[in-house]
Amino acid sequence: MARQKIVIVDDSRIIRMQVRDMLPQGNFEVFEAKDGAEGIDIIKQEQPNLVVIDFFMPNMNGWEVVQRMQKDPILCRIPVVMMSGRKEDVVAAVPELFDYFEFLSKPFDAPVLMKAIKAAMVKAKERRQVKPMAVAATATGQTSPIAPTVEAQPSHSQPDANHLLETLRADIKTLQTHNAQLQNEVNTLKKQVTQLVSFVRKKLH
Repeated sequence: MARQKIVIVDDSRIIRMQVRDMLPQGNFEVFEAKDGAEGIDIIKQEQPNLVVIDFFMPNMNGWEVVQRMQKDPILCRIPVVMMSGRKEDVVAAVPELFDYFEFLSKPFDAPVLMKAIKAAMVKAKERRQVKPMAVAATATGQTSPIAPTVEAQPSHSQPDANHLLETLRADIKTLQTHNAQLQNEVNTLKKQVTQLVSFVRKKLH
């Protein structure tokens, strides 16, 4: 049975070695990349069963790599584990997009890594139920256990993902602006009520 392919993308060689060492020995063929640009090239070439990638990197960050993967009908099926020691910054950068990957906070140990891999597989399967994707298979023709399969579904045209994301972000920004305006109006009304109460009290005394 062919081994499962995993691509580890991180600008830290130490992190790449740690992830490699935490994986079960003999089960995986591991490829490493030092930045996002190199990572996407390896991902396109090897079409792995799993990608473990750092969020903050030079020459294309982790989210940019995921975006490129989502545009490809083959690569978009691959489970992704996103790593970072700064989760709050990742949440601030892509708060509504965690369904595209499983997040892993640095530092972590082997059990936490394996739990994140399983969660990433589940998310990848859920995405396939929305958008049909090719089923990964091993060299012997058997289905890959890391890339869960779903029954083939009729293909339908899908809206451009980036356009939908931009629209969502624009709507969120508009709501935030409206909320700020409403808050200003509430603050103004509170101030006016306070002034009115103060005036009434002076008249009564």
